[in-house]
Amino acid sequence: MNMPSSLPIVRLKPKANARAIRHGFPWVYDNELVTDRRTKGLTPGTLAVLEDDKRQAMGIVTTNSQSRIFCRMLERDTEAVIDQAWFEAKFARALAMRQRLYATPFYRLIHAEADGLPGVVVDRFGDTAVVQPNAAWADVLLEPMVAALVAVTGIANVIKNGSGRARGLEGLEDNSGVMVGAAPDAPVAVVMNGATYMADLTGGQKTGLFFDQRPNHGFAASLCKDAKVLDVFSHVGGFSLAALANGASEAVAVDGSAAALQLAEAGAAATGMTDRFSTRKGDAFDVLTALNEEDAKFDVVICDPPAFAPSKPALEKGLRAYERVARLAAPLVAEGGYLGLCSCSHAADLARFRGASLRGIGRAGRHAQLIHTGFAGPDHPLMPQLAESGYLKSLFFRL
Repeated sequence: MNMPSSLPIVRLKPKANARAIRHGFPWVYDNELVTDRRTKGLTPGTLAVLEDDKRQAMGIVTTNSQSRIFCRMLERDTEAVIDQAWFEAKFARALAMRQRLYATPFYRLIHAEADGLPGVVVDRFGDTAVVQPNAAWADVLLEPMVAALVAVTGIANVIKNGSGRARGLEGLEDNSGVMVGAAPDAPVAVVMNGATYMADLTGGQKTGLFFDQRPNHGFAASLCKDAKVLDVFSHVGGFSLAALANGASEAVAVDGSAAALQLAEAGAAATGMTDRFSTRKGDAFDVLTALNEEDAKFDVVICDPPAFAPSKPALEKGLRAYERVARLAAPLVAEGGYLGLCSCSHAADLARFRGASLRGIGRAGRHAQLIHTGFAGPDHPLMPQLAESGYLKSLFFRL
């Protein structure tokens, strides 16, 4: 374990915005540092002391010369020791808030920078946690981190999910497995908004379930009593199962993944709602086009696509995709019905996403009232200095 006295030093260039970092911005980009052979030679995940251009210490950072984000702020106290006890303090603080918010232990426990563990995501499913170490330092210090997680929460099983785009940007390999205990031998049942969801913790998307949409599922469900509902990009039935649990007359879930739809059907069965639930497998754009050709109509239509704009270079293409979703979905909404549109692209801010959605609705010849704007739940706290931590937007319109 690195002791503070032995940590190497990395230094900001004079033109770098040291004030922003002092005020809480957690990243230092590769073009903001004095990078010599020694700095570039640091093993990815090495801890270092960050200094400003006047050699004033600013804190302990993690480093990765293979990433555009060269440093991530870990600890403002340069005398701190990053060991199991340090991790335990982070987990205890995060756990205290989630236990206040949620009656059952199903939530995001660690939301990366916003919970003080940059690039680390931990989702909790009862006595099992799924850890995503999406930054090099977290891979290096995974053992004390997991030991601290078990010590603070008392959970029995810890699974590492080492896949995904974020790890690729850090130069990390896909590498998943069981760290503590055992992986569940069946999908885990998670109750939210009155519905039961089936989470596949080892073979599903990301950590197996999207806790971030919980409040938006709840708001959408409040519109759905006696309603006919269409849930597009449904994954394991997020919006459709919540709608049925709150009185929808019927719901159709659309997804390209047969495995996800099977989990949605299992969730409907677990809640006794199979008779009102149906699925339609296929590319979402193709299914929306086909439903328009069938002149189908629904009281509530919700589209929750994957990140069409995961980065700034993909922004314009992503905005066109969001506009297309809205243009194809709007005609399916009955007069006076509701359309919910979601984006998990941090590169597409709220104003741009709203603009793309309204262009699509307008191109479909519909008029809209925006009745609600939703964000991720409080187990996904937003770090005010880091716009990327507030990635999720949900817009609800009456057409």
